[in-house]
Amino acid sequence: MTTTLITGASRGLGLETARQLLAAGHTVYLGSRDEARGRALAAELGARSVQLDVTDDASIARAFAQLGAEGGLDVLVNNAGIARYALNGPDALAVFDTNAVGIIRVTEAALPLLRRSANPVVVNVSSALGSFAANHDPARPASQFAAIVYGASKAAVSMLTVQYARAVPEVRFNAVEPGYTATELGDVDHSAGQPVEVGAAVIARWASISADGPTGTFQEREGVLGW
Repeated sequence: MTTTLITGASRGLGLETARQLLAAGHTVYLGSRDEARGRALAAELGARSVQLDVTDDASIARAFAQLGAEGGLDVLVNNAGIARYALNGPDALAVFDTNAVGIIRVTEAALPLLRRSANPVVVNVSSALGSFAANHDPARPASQFAAIVYGASKAAVSMLTVQYARAVPEVRFNAVEPGYTATELGDVDHSAGQPVEVGAAVIARWASISADGPTGTFQEREGVLGW
């Protein structure tokens, strides 16, 4: 049985990824800042829940103590993220703290458990908005949309994936671009995006790779995405 933790799993892509991985046979922990909401959703889906705020070291420590006590971890999906589009210091710090530094906090806490797994996998949810290749390709929507802070934070996610894959070769780290999806991200209307089931399918697929799967790659639905 594969045990998977998904951060930011109380809505949107995280919640739908949980549904898909549960259907695939994973034991799934919903990581949620709101403990009561996480428990309710876990009971509804047949998942487990853990209170987890990726910006709070104490919360992360408690969460991984719980996971360790309850059996360990095979797959980590770093999905938690926020989008703020105002250009000011406090908002920029909040975005980077959640989207990039949060991955470092959670991954470092997860590694002792992942190293005990026979098939340890980390999936970092990134974005084409953080891809230099997509931003310079006139055929890609990312090249037409200004997301200064969010895009920069997702570029950081991609580099974190590359660096962790190099530094921790016993764990497979891959970044994924789920695509423009109808989710509640930031203060912009995303209702025109693809169904959440489509975006989550990419995440779920890469959370389920076998022990001989790749590491240090950036993937989207159609295949490899240029960094």
